[in-house]
Amino acid sequence: MSLVHKSATALLSEMQSGSVSSTEVCTAFLDQIDAHDEKIGAFLRVDRESVLAKAADVDSRRSAGGALGLLAGLPVAVKDLLCTKGQPTTCASKMLEEFVPTYDATVIEKLDSADAIVIGKTNMDEFAMGGSTENSALGQTKNPWDTSRVPGGSSGGAAACVAAKMAPLSLGSDTGGSIRQPASFCGVTGLKPTYGRVSRYGLVAFASSLDQIGPLASSVEDTALLLQAIAGSDERDATCAPNEVPEYTATVAKPLEGLKLGIVKEHFAEGLDSEVGDCVTAAIDVYKALGASVVDIELPHSKYGIATYYIIAPSEASGNLARYDGAHYGYRTSDTSPVEGEGPLVTMYRRSRSEALGPEVKRRIMLGTYALSAGYYDAYYVKALKVRRLIRQDYDAAFEKVDFLVGPVSPTAAFGIGELSDDPLSMYLGDLYTVTTNLAGVAGLSVPCGFTKSGLPVGLQLQARPFDEERLLRAGHMYQSATDWHTKTPTV
Repeated sequence: MSLVHKSATALLSEMQSGSVSSTEVCTAFLDQIDAHDEKIGAFLRVDRESVLAKAADVDSRRSAGGALGLLAGLPVAVKDLLCTKGQPTTCASKMLEEFVPTYDATVIEKLDSADAIVIGKTNMDEFAMGGSTENSALGQTKNPWDTSRVPGGSSGGAAACVAAKMAPLSLGSDTGGSIRQPASFCGVTGLKPTYGRVSRYGLVAFASSLDQIGPLASSVEDTALLLQAIAGSDERDATCAPNEVPEYTATVAKPLEGLKLGIVKEHFAEGLDSEVGDCVTAAIDVYKALGASVVDIELPHSKYGIATYYIIAPSEASGNLARYDGAHYGYRTSDTSPVEGEGPLVTMYRRSRSEALGPEVKRRIMLGTYALSAGYYDAYYVKALKVRRLIRQDYDAAFEKVDFLVGPVSPTAAFGIGELSDDPLSMYLGDLYTVTTNLAGVAGLSVPCGFTKSGLPVGLQLQARPFDEERLLRAGHMYQSATDWHTKTPTV
């Protein structure tokens, strides 16, 4: 088996035993990127020289018997909204195309402390707004299983690079499903941790009360490894919980006894593709065979999830993106011609934002600004916050009855590039099963559970009570120990 087809856990073990070096591992993945990323478009930036220099340093310290971190020598791809000191962080936007941070995000610092090697920055929907990576201003990422289809979004590049064996691990972010949906579309494993489990310091914010950084990998075991490295408190992020981080890697392979799963009835209603539903139902049957009991669960306010999310998230985005005006941060227009009746500063703001922001970002800024405006704030934003509270109460009630909620990640498998570009409402409805996880602040895991007749991956979603990632990962690993869907790879 070639190095790129081995799991992160296996690669780490081989490097620790001395049977392979970090330089060899990184070279194999860099060669895979060189050979195939022109077709897939997962990466926005790869610095081969820097990667190999860091790999050589790890190899040198390992051979000298020095202390090494948890991920020593492993390459990790990073979504391009995580600040990297001295390296561009673009958010796949023309607005930040030339932005070079002066500091690292906390998760980047943690990767560095773990002696991981950032192999490159991955493509995404602009400012993480989208579910297809078609909104990137810097290029189109394609699904490795079928390059006529999208990889999902907004962490499309992060999922596609793992599926195409161009990185063993990657970091994405999830505001309404942006780790789990691309993981499902690309046939990889993806985890949205509990809000507050991973520091958001250095994450370019979309919606601050919803954003969460999380891992993507080929298996739950590898997902646990990366989460172990990045989780934990951070005094620079007031929303980051001080909770102790369990030893995910030590317990992930331990099966759970007396597992009780809840099937969310609302997630098996009209709109669910029959092939997706069949795959998910078959996965639930696997859990039954493993001894799990299954009951029906209702989340009565989940039907309001899309409406609630698309008020709260754009409202927060309108504030977070206000700083990108051509004066404080980002792109500035070169057109200085005056406009009658308009001051030069206003003209500069308007032109800079008009020229540098894409249509989906503009749409969400306008939605949010409207919802927050005088006369509408109480009717829209405040009401959405109240419904959000009810959604969380639904989850709390459900988790009094079951250990995990189980269902599909997305109503469909990956759709065609351009298929929904002119239909934003249909695109938004694709988040139907994922947004409530973020609104409630709980944890969600996507694991591959089958394929459609046309060969497209399908994901199974498991949702857990807050800060129960340790048991959630164990439940996911139980399923992967009994199936081999996660071992399937596309022919790139």
